[in-house]
Amino acid sequence: MSTSTSAQATETASGLRNAQLWRWRVVDIVVASVIAVACALIFLLWNVGYQGPSALLEPLLPGVQALVNGPWLIAGVLGGLIIRKPGAALYTELVAAVISALVGNVWGPLTIVSGLVQGLGAELIFLLFLYGVWKLPVAILAGAAAGVACGINDIVLWYVGADTAFTVIYIASSTVSGAVIAGIGAWLIARGLAATGALSRFAAGREVAARV
Repeated sequence: MSTSTSAQATETASGLRNAQLWRWRVVDIVVASVIAVACALIFLLWNVGYQGPSALLEPLLPGVQALVNGPWLIAGVLGGLIIRKPGAALYTELVAAVISALVGNVWGPLTIVSGLVQGLGAELIFLLFLYGVWKLPVAILAGAAAGVACGINDIVLWYVGADTAFTVIYIASSTVSGAVIAGIGAWLIARGLAATGALSRFAAGREVAARV
């Protein structure tokens, strides 16, 4: 086995006992912050852009407008897939939400609460797999979990007193949106960035390069 292969195997080994897993390098912090800022720009655009699709969906079936939630969930999944450290999903989603709140939107400081909850949703999936599995199904599950968290949070904060049918449809729609847009979307973005060589200092980048 080559030295590079051995290093890769060690770096991607599952299990919370791996000491390297818990050590954030400077490059990890910098890149996670860049991801958060980039996703915050997406949030800011979608804070306005979601209104059209939402207005079209809502009359079809009350609650199905949550299908537009996906773009707000992508930061955590993308950060987790690239950084691959405990807390990365929570960090990127939360920082992106803080930026969105500071710039200004109709939800105000509660945007930060949403970012915290959504980031935790994705983080729990990566934790479930002991930060050692980074394949598409895990990304989809992380996006779906962020969607569930988002849906529940929205019901609690913005739809108090909603009936059971609306609640179920809303959370289910948010889950689907998270799985597809945040899960598959983040996985494709991560692979696309890796293919350019931009992630050469991360296991995510070296894995793609090894397949070429």
